[in-house]
Amino acid sequence: MRLKNKNKVTLIKSISGIRGTIGGNPGDGLSPLDIVKFASAYGSWIIAKDPTKKVTVVIGRDARLSGLMVNNIVCGTLIGLGINVIDLGLSTTPTVEIAVTELKADGGIILTASHNPKQWNALKLLNNKGEFISDSDGKYILELADNENFTYCDVNQLGNYEQRDDLMQIHIDKVLQLPYVDVEAITKANFSVVVDAVNSSGGIVIPMLLEALGVKTIHKIHCEPTGHFAHNPEPLPEHLRDLSEAVVKTKSHVGISVDPDVDRLALVCEDGEMFGEEYTLVAVADAVLHYNNGGNTVSNLSSTRALRDVTEKMGGAYSASAVGEVNVVNMMKLTNAIIGGEGNGGVILPEIHYGRDSLVGVAIFLTHLAKYGKTTSMLRKSFPNYYISKNKIELTPEIDVDKVLVSVKEKYSNQPVNTVDGVKIEFDKEWVHLRKSNTEPIIRIYSESESISTADALAKKIIEDIKEIIKN
Repeated sequence: MRLKNKNKVTLIKSISGIRGTIGGNPGDGLSPLDIVKFASAYGSWIIAKDPTKKVTVVIGRDARLSGLMVNNIVCGTLIGLGINVIDLGLSTTPTVEIAVTELKADGGIILTASHNPKQWNALKLLNNKGEFISDSDGKYILELADNENFTYCDVNQLGNYEQRDDLMQIHIDKVLQLPYVDVEAITKANFSVVVDAVNSSGGIVIPMLLEALGVKTIHKIHCEPTGHFAHNPEPLPEHLRDLSEAVVKTKSHVGISVDPDVDRLALVCEDGEMFGEEYTLVAVADAVLHYNNGGNTVSNLSSTRALRDVTEKMGGAYSASAVGEVNVVNMMKLTNAIIGGEGNGGVILPEIHYGRDSLVGVAIFLTHLAKYGKTTSMLRKSFPNYYISKNKIELTPEIDVDKVLVSVKEKYSNQPVNTVDGVKIEFDKEWVHLRKSNTEPIIRIYSESESISTADALAKKIIEDIKEIIKN
């Protein structure tokens, strides 16, 4: 991991890809040279898997301002390596993931910095299953990039370039075929829906999906894919005031918000209150579990306990993974989970693909709401109610963060403790999760309880414990 700050320019390399702010000198920000180097390393890794084969890579991007520039560089670099490129243009993360397998490609690159502000962009890397690359593959690609160990082909071996604009529709068609999606029920419910797509590609695909689901009344705000984000693109309550007001003003049944690459889904109730990003997965999982009369589920260690509650109520087994989509997917495969995801509004349904997918979330949620027959806020109240408090404690660089976490674990050794990713301590239905930052001397502290004041108090108690451990 490399983190460098210079004149507010940042470049971060990790096993999941490369991301950074646009501009600055090579090696400082996400410059054209850095894009070429990293795309070359990824392309070389793909080729090395079968040097005798003419390989194909799918590219798609969100609507951010730098997207076309980054897209042109990535496509040109891969073609220069002799790779055939299928360019989806404006797309979504889950659409690119589906396209890799649908088009029998050897990999894919999604050009998006997800919920980061508009000055950021990133290359997110997929394998031939349309899933994010593994830890070991990521390290190998980073090594290739650092060594600049790649060879470009001669003019007779250049890759081909093809544009496709039908993959969003193919994605929607696959969602409509899911057994959990009932277009007739949604049509009969006669929903009015407001969509906030933060001026990215969700402004194209979410209204397309809603129309296909039989929703007649669609109010669009911030749905022009200009890349000029109308607000902070992370779908958190404090950023969704426009959506909340629009839902109340239009007397709509529900508000839908997605992030720029459309893999995170947040919902707003008919009264303008937040459904809660943590509860997107809970509601969708509840529908899938009822359809299947139970089943196993997975979310990460920092996600709400409510998913465990609804899973166990249906006789299934819940498992918690380390934070990160790759880790959730690995745990889902290990436990044969029928649904999983993350508490940031990410729903993963293996029947369609192993990736977070807002389109899946929207279609199953609206089906669930239609069959429930009551308001969105009443559906929210039907689930166990928990509150998560998010805190952090900043430490001085000389403090051994790992040693502090070990000491916390020992202090609470009489409680159920999970050390898969940091330290998570359970207190009956309450929990606290401590994780260290990879880039700075910080411990992030997430806690959950049945009231926000109790969750805050639990976090405060752990922070005091940490201070005492450091002091001694």
